[in-house]
Amino acid sequence: MLDQARTERMSLTAALERLLEIEVEATEARRLAARERFACLPEPWTLSDFDFAAQPGVDEKLIRDLATLRFLDDASNVLFVGPPGVGKTMLSVALGRAAVEAGNRVYFTTAADLAARCHKAALQGRWKTCMNFFAGPKLLIIDELGYLPLPKDGASALFQVINQRYLKSSTILTTNVGIADWATGFGDATVAAAMLDRLLHRAAVAGIDGPPTGSAVTKTRPQPSEPG
Repeated sequence: MLDQARTERMSLTAALERLLEIEVEATEARRLAARERFACLPEPWTLSDFDFAAQPGVDEKLIRDLATLRFLDDASNVLFVGPPGVGKTMLSVALGRAAVEAGNRVYFTTAADLAARCHKAALQGRWKTCMNFFAGPKLLIIDELGYLPLPKDGASALFQVINQRYLKSSTILTTNVGIADWATGFGDATVAAAMLDRLLHRAAVAGIDGPPTGSAVTKTRPQPSEPG
């Protein structure tokens, strides 16, 4: 930069301004990379990768509105409900990436992984640390609720995570279990009702009943770091 300043006969002020611009750009790039690592998003999907024409079951107007990220300002939630392979995960990851690029802390996990980590934390005496970890991100994405049976205390752990975040920060949840079937689908009708009460208080529900897209079927996951 100093060589360029001499060659172009830049003023001292102009050279300093350019040096500061370079430092700001480098700092922002480092911060973005750190947010991306923390988020553990399984794919580099963005909303432009989603083919709305091929998936008529998706409300494109709703998704475009969610992509403005206004729901984060309201601490609102998003529920994607539908059978496997219709694009629920792809849309949730695309919204998560938009939130990361906008400067927000995001974390992606599956419901099964979340339940397992909460169970392990409870056994190791790290329950509070674990809850604080899941309460921290501006946006928490919980994928594949209902795909695998939750362990005995899994529904309770999931409820406590949702309760920690209630009215404070946003959660995106994808599930193949219809809302009307939650009471029987997760083994504990009381916990399921309480969880729905908090999730739906401020929420956008996107039911997707279109054909399988194939785009959200194969997913490779990075190994997330341990909470705390």
